[in-house]
Amino acid sequence: MADAMRYVGQAAIFLLFAVVIGTFADSPSYRHFPEDQAQIKLSFSHGAAPKVPCKTLTREEMNALPPNMRRATSCERERLPVEVEIDLDGELLYRASVPPSGLAKDGPSRVYQRFTVSAGRHELATRLRDTDRTDGFDYERKIDIELIPGQSLAIDFRSETGGFLVR
Repeated sequence: MADAMRYVGQAAIFLLFAVVIGTFADSPSYRHFPEDQAQIKLSFSHGAAPKVPCKTLTREEMNALPPNMRRATSCERERLPVEVEIDLDGELLYRASVPPSGLAKDGPSRVYQRFTVSAGRHELATRLRDTDRTDGFDYERKIDIELIPGQSLAIDFRSETGGFLVR
C-alpha cells in the first residue's frame, strides 16, 4: 500500500511539472519585433585596401635584405577603414567608418547591424568605400524591396561578386 501511494505521489508531482512547463512554453507570448514591422540586417566582413601602397624594391634594397626575406615588393600591413552607408526611402538609415580588426590593423572590418522598419515597399540604397578616395563610393546598389510583416531581409557584401547581396 505504501508503495502504491509513493507511485501516485510521484505521478502527481510529474504531472504538476508537466503542467508548469507546458504553461510557460506557450505563454507569455514573445515577439521579436512588432507585428507590422520587418527587419533589415547588415552583416559582412570585408578587408579594405592597404593604407600605404606597396613599394617595388630596387636591386640594391633587395640585396640589403637577408636572403629569406628578399622579394620584389614591400607592403605595409595596415588597412584603410571601410565606409558604409544605407539609405531607406531617401533617408539615411546607417553611416559608419568601420576600422580594420587586429592588433596591426590588418584584418577585415566587420559590420553587424539590425534595423526595424515598417513593412511595405521601400527603396534601399547601399554604398561602400574601401579605397583611399575622398569622395564617392567604390560600390553602390539601389533596389526596390517589398517587405512583409515579420520578414528579415539580409544584406551581405562580397567584392568578388560585384558588391552588395540582398536576400
